Amino acid sequence: MDNQQYGKHRQEDSTGPDVNGQVFIRDIADIRADMLPEVGGKAANLGELNAAHLPVPPGFCLTTSAYRYALSAIGMEEIFALLQDAGASDLDELNRLAARARSLVLDAGVPTDVAESVRAAYRKLGDAAPVAVRSSATAEDLPFASFAGQQDTFLNVVGEDAVLDAVSRCWASLWTDRAVSYRTTNGIGHATVTLAVVVQEMVDSATAGVMFTANPVTGRRREAVIDASPGLGEAVVSGAVNPDQYVVDTQSNAILKRTLGDRQVEIRSLAGGGTERIERAGHTAATENHAAATENYSVQPCLSDDQIRALADLGRRVEAHYGAPQDTEWAIDSSGKLWLTQARPITTLYPLTSRVPATPGAHAFLNFSLAQGLTRPLTPMGLAGIRLIASSVARRAAFDVPDPRSGPSPYYEAGQRIFFDFTSVLRSKVGRAIVPRIFDIMEARSAAVIRGLFDDPRFAVAIKTPIRLIRHVAPVAAKYRVPETVLRGLFRPEAAMKRQEQLGAELHQALRVPEGITAHQRIAHVQRILGEEVFATVPQVLPLPVLGFAMLGLVRKVLGEQAPLDQLQTVIRGLPNNVTTEMDIALWQLAREIREDPEALAFLGYRTLEELVQQFKGRELPAVAQSGLEAFLRKYGHRAVAEIDLGMPRWSDDPTHILGVVVNYLRLEHTSDAPDQQFAKAAREADEQVARLVARARAKSPLHAKLVRTALDRTRRFAGMRELPKYNLVLGLASAREQLSLVGAELAEAGRIELAEDVFFLDLNEVETALAGNKLHQLVADRRADYAQELRRRHIPRVLLSDGTEPEATAAGGSPASPGALSGSPASAGVITAPARVILDPVGAHLEPGEILVAPSTDPGWTPLFLTAGGLVMEMGGPNSHGAVVAREYGIPAVVGVPDATLRISSGQIITVDGAAGTVTTTPGDAPG
Repeated sequence: MDNQQYGKHRQEDSTGPDVNGQVFIRDIADIRADMLPEVGGKAANLGELNAAHLPVPPGFCLTTSAYRYALSAIGMEEIFALLQDAGASDLDELNRLAARARSLVLDAGVPTDVAESVRAAYRKLGDAAPVAVRSSATAEDLPFASFAGQQDTFLNVVGEDAVLDAVSRCWASLWTDRAVSYRTTNGIGHATVTLAVVVQEMVDSATAGVMFTANPVTGRRREAVIDASPGLGEAVVSGAVNPDQYVVDTQSNAILKRTLGDRQVEIRSLAGGGTERIERAGHTAATENHAAATENYSVQPCLSDDQIRALADLGRRVEAHYGAPQDTEWAIDSSGKLWLTQARPITTLYPLTSRVPATPGAHAFLNFSLAQGLTRPLTPMGLAGIRLIASSVARRAAFDVPDPRSGPSPYYEAGQRIFFDFTSVLRSKVGRAIVPRIFDIMEARSAAVIRGLFDDPRFAVAIKTPIRLIRHVAPVAAKYRVPETVLRGLFRPEAAMKRQEQLGAELHQALRVPEGITAHQRIAHVQRILGEEVFATVPQVLPLPVLGFAMLGLVRKVLGEQAPLDQLQTVIRGLPNNVTTEMDIALWQLAREIREDPEALAFLGYRTLEELVQQFKGRELPAVAQSGLEAFLRKYGHRAVAEIDLGMPRWSDDPTHILGVVVNYLRLEHTSDAPDQQFAKAAREADEQVARLVARARAKSPLHAKLVRTALDRTRRFAGMRELPKYNLVLGLASAREQLSLVGAELAEAGRIELAEDVFFLDLNEVETALAGNKLHQLVADRRADYAQELRRRHIPRVLLSDGTEPEATAAGGSPASPGALSGSPASAGVITAPARVILDPVGAHLEPGEILVAPSTDPGWTPLFLTAGGLVMEMGGPNSHGAVVAREYGIPAVVGVPDATLRISSGQIITVDGAAGTVTTTPGDAPG
């Protein structure tokens, strides 16, 4: 019976009896997506698919009201309360509570009045109709989370009593160990989740399986991936079989790939109910009723080309209906009819860019967030700030920027992260020569992905001269006198340093905002600061550190093999004029002063971090700690973790991270291994290495000696200033944040938003809308929910193509690493074996002295942790990324660009970091998982 025929035979009243106004039964034909709280995710999707005239088997849904009614008097409240207090890591307690809940549900069974509703609805499907009984949870198959497979499904159920038994077991499956742990981990309240049950006419399928309407591995949209196997789809869904796989280009309808599985397992319906499991090729077969079946069998495709294309067409229709890629389940019955038995969002795909490029064809987007060591999403206001800064850069480089608040044309956002369209770079001969080399030292894995696109014919070189580049670089160089800055640094280094001091003073003056101005004037100052002031310092500062590193390259060229790379690396350790290093040492010195005061040391040693923060805000810390921390925050309080996001609290807003670091420092004794001593030692070793290199040059000629001495002097003076452009940028962001916080307070007081901090979940245009009188509470709530969801995303692509493809996922894998070994880029020489500490967020993180810090990436907000770390492993970065440079400064072994390090290494695991070889290994028997 098809769904149209079933609709004709449905009785007008399909809801069944109710109790106290509660509807227990809904026909699938009456269900829509907005009924999710009543029917759960699976039923809501099926009803929506049926309404779209897609081939859904007929059936009915036992609503969540029936579940609540059945459980209303069995004592679940106590379990809800205990689960609320249980942590995600306390698996034993979670499993114990889950078992109690399952027992209560199964013992209660199906209440009589609910059972009568089920019996009546089941009879309408026909006499002893075979049905599938499926769980449909209210927190299942949602756009932001997939709960697929967590609740039970019962196939080929025949008879009223059997259906009721299956319903009871479905209810109990909401309380499996896995489901309870998943909800706890993802912050989904157990008391808020209820379960509906779908009962559908069984499709006795000849072939069945799953279909993704976008490629879930590569991310490529318009590419359907179909897994198929003979018999019921349960074999494919459960992973019991190695199925056929077909890949279809849904634009051209071309079948791109056919891979035949061995299909050694087949699940079939049995007459009278239940299923049998057939294992082929000599495997022992087993069924639910313990029957055995074995057949001689040779593998042939289980789908014809026409069936493959029909499935792809069905997938297109489903995706078009929902407006997003879908993970579907399907079946083809013995008559050849195609049925759709489920559809849910593919939750693992990385989002496409928030706008479509104006020019047709393939585009490649580079993840600028990762290049900045930032894996987390940016707040909406943080993105708004970056758009203004990017527009400022583009305008000064002679690009047309019609609306600075929207960003320049190459600027894009995806997954609340920053991307830039670098298609023109790939198509430029000069771009191909320069950009990958920059990323070789910034983020080595990104450089490899970029080079991997060189052979893609869609990005073939079309720009063969540097004229276009010169046209955009020359105006910036001329306006900010870049050649003059370079020459001043080369021939008058003291004057160059004085000029930098002057630029810093000018920036502080430019960031000042008059007192007593209106909220609209504050918004104007934010736009001025970010759209005009902060970038202006970059082309005036950056040439000096570039000069410093260039001089190091010159020495390498002059001395050749007499200046090996490891010795040149020694020259750039312990660098002066590095604002981040100076900040870290200042914090260490504060800890040393506290340690020398017994009263202060005892005070900080016996209080929680939360207590210390409150006492600092109340000016109740011991004098040495209170005054020292206030002085530190006056100078560095504008900094933060993820500091390029102006929506992130600055240390002056929330000193939790800094107080935590100070407490951590207090556990490290003041020895020759202390950070300030290590830095001083590194500086001495650098000076000694400079002297040795000059001596080698003198052996060539006095002129060589003078050249090398001058070059290395400029390296030592200026290379440490590589942190200064970003430092100045963050000053501007902090100033803008201060103004926006005041505007937020005004909006909260007026009732336009709930909290002052909500202003950072709006953009500038929306803030002006709120100032005009609009209330934006719901918009803020939606933005906070989206942001919270993106915070949980672990996989972030380095490069994203306009069709959703992640080139890194399509690249051929390299040679396999030896057991227990991970590989990355060498960053800081040295070898250390110690326990690992995996840290995803440094705020409040606990790092024991000597532990190896394992992190996704780092920015200056992380570096105070480096002072007590024994070594460093990062998933992102290159030899000259921020984390690598600071690791060399402090002399700790470091390896960066290690894929999935935070997943494959566990806290407490003993690992060995070889910073010269670029390897991370585990002790025997302790290999990464």
